[in-house]
Amino acid sequence: MDFVKAQAYGNDFLMMTSASVADCRDLPELARQVCDRHRGIGADGLMIVTGLPDAVGMRLFNADGSHSELSGNGIRCLAAWIARKRNDSAGATVEIQTEAGLKALELLEISAPRYRFRASMGQPEGIRQETLTVAGETVTAVVLRVGNPQCVVLGPVTRTRLETIAAALAVHPFFPEGTNVELASVEAPDRVRILIWERGVGPTEASGTGACAAAVAAASFGGASRAIDVVSPGGTQRVEWTERGIWLTGWAEIVATGEWHPPSARID
Repeated sequence: MDFVKAQAYGNDFLMMTSASVADCRDLPELARQVCDRHRGIGADGLMIVTGLPDAVGMRLFNADGSHSELSGNGIRCLAAWIARKRNDSAGATVEIQTEAGLKALELLEISAPRYRFRASMGQPEGIRQETLTVAGETVTAVVLRVGNPQCVVLGPVTRTRLETIAAALAVHPFFPEGTNVELASVEAPDRVRILIWERGVGPTEASGTGACAAAVAAASFGGASRAIDVVSPGGTQRVEWTERGIWLTGWAEIVATGEWHPPSARID
């Protein structure tokens, strides 16, 4: 099975075409195997891609084999692959059909091996505050959807809170589908710092949809502006929340291409 690996701010993904996995009857198990960082290739998620290079669609599986509707960093990684295959230059637009709708990404610049995009992420939905009891503490969380479920807790951003509060919120009964969780601290009107517990993955260095969710939460309930830098362990992404929706700006780069040799008895 041929694969491409790409990363955006340390959030890494494997990409395989639907043709390359045509003989695989258990895609969730394939995702668990290839995403394993010790026995597989290693990644936060696996994308199954159709229609390269122009009418592109994708399905996303998290590292634990669970399904995800969308990844902001994931579609940027896929867009980098598409742009490279098409030999695009700055100003080109890449469109990707996801389970959260069609996403358009404008290629801003190429500084090999990095491709920088501004992506239209759509309108946030269902923005509200909820009071939840988790890990022996009552927290006020901002709940919303940015193509996928998000839960943002404004306040201290610490590793301890990530591994207790955020980890527990990700599987809280309030969220029957599970949720992505961001701890977010508004450091200035135009800057918010986050730590991420990603549904089906755990701690990640960055999240595109998580950055969008944190920006919306910070603007709605934290006194931040609607154009903001979102800082995570992997780096800083730019989020703009306008009347036309959310715009996410950042880079992605191709890391490797290769061939995966599966332990066939486990997935065929």
